[in-house]
Amino acid sequence: MKRLLILVLLLALVGGGYYYFQNLKNGPKGALVSAAAAVQSHDMAAFEKYVDVSSVTGHLVDDVAQQGGALTSLLPGGSLMMGGAMRMLKPALAKAARQEVQRYVETGSLEAAAAAAPKRLVNISLTGLAGRVVSPESEFKGIKYTREEGDNAFVGLEVTQPKYDTTMVVEVKMRRQGDHWQMTQITNSGELLRGVAQLEKKRLLNQ
Repeated sequence: MKRLLILVLLLALVGGGYYYFQNLKNGPKGALVSAAAAVQSHDMAAFEKYVDVSSVTGHLVDDVAQQGGALTSLLPGGSLMMGGAMRMLKPALAKAARQEVQRYVETGSLEAAAAAAPKRLVNISLTGLAGRVVSPESEFKGIKYTREEGDNAFVGLEVTQPKYDTTMVVEVKMRRQGDHWQMTQITNSGELLRGVAQLEKKRLLNQ
């Protein structure tokens, strides 16, 4: 089977598929594949080429700050997010989130990433919240859609959530950076957190 796949690939390249492959490789989907490969190889420098960590974490802090009510059901002390406390601490939280992301890329472990989060007034782990949306048991089902708008692109990544017997679509925003694309934001993080909070409440009520 491996030899057959190699033969098919060679035939596609000879037939002109090389240009299609290069377009895919350099497109938004290819950038996400490269970012995933960087995580697998624990290469933070390569990961940052395809993911603007500061932009992603900054937007994530803003989105999470708006979900105080939802966080109460997901994390102890989640209600502390209300009243603007999180926005006041945004620079420190964004920096801490970057440390968590770096630790995750280096180890491949959400637990290790959460442990790397420094103690602070608003004691919340962004990677810990991410683990509520995409759990260790989750599986990547495929790319639901891709939409390009000039130098921006939006990619919907469908993942399973076995704990709630459902699937979720994580939408990421990409921006063209010369010869490659870079992820800059998870556009529906607030919606995902609210959805998971509702599912968790329903699960607890049905126990």
